[in-house]
Amino acid sequence: GAMVTGAAALELPAAPVGLEERFDDFVTSHRDRARRLAWRLIGGDEDAAEDVVQDAFVKAYRALGRFREDSSLETWFYRILVNQAHKHRRWRAIRQRWSAVWDEERAVAPLDTGDPALRRRISRALAKLTRRQREAFVLVHFEGFTVRETGNLLGAPEGTVKSHLHRALKALRVELADLQGGIGRSQS
Repeated sequence: GAMVTGAAALELPAAPVGLEERFDDFVTSHRDRARRLAWRLIGGDEDAAEDVVQDAFVKAYRALGRFREDSSLETWFYRILVNQAHKHRRWRAIRQRWSAVWDEERAVAPLDTGDPALRRRISRALAKLTRRQREAFVLVHFEGFTVRETGNLLGAPEGTVKSHLHRALKALRVELADLQGGIGRSQS
């Protein structure tokens, strides 16, 4: 067929009526949570987390016309955010060749209080997990998603999420064994 050029080629499917408003409200109410989640997924760099969140919101906004309510707006958006965080990590890994994955100066959680040295320890411990273990652990234990919701977000069966969680906890307990108290005690 003939190539479509110009403005027509750039047209995105129109978002269903009312969805843009819902999305605006969603952005407003979820900005902090999204930033916190991105910060945890990419390892404690606030500027980078902010970039990842902005990219995810823009990407989601552009794709609104393809959102068909087969999942909640929240699940749909956080799936995009998790993917953006993954892309960022992969790009950063290539760029830095792991020479300095953590920027010590900026490894301080936004909205988080407590001991910065401890936070850095936890950040480093999380960094040693596989991508899926880290994502599952952060979504369930830090963000309070259920195992089922986490499965939806990661596109994985519940059983797989449970095994990622189990392995993540085991690895973190070993890594942080010298600290008092348990980490991520199971929540049913």
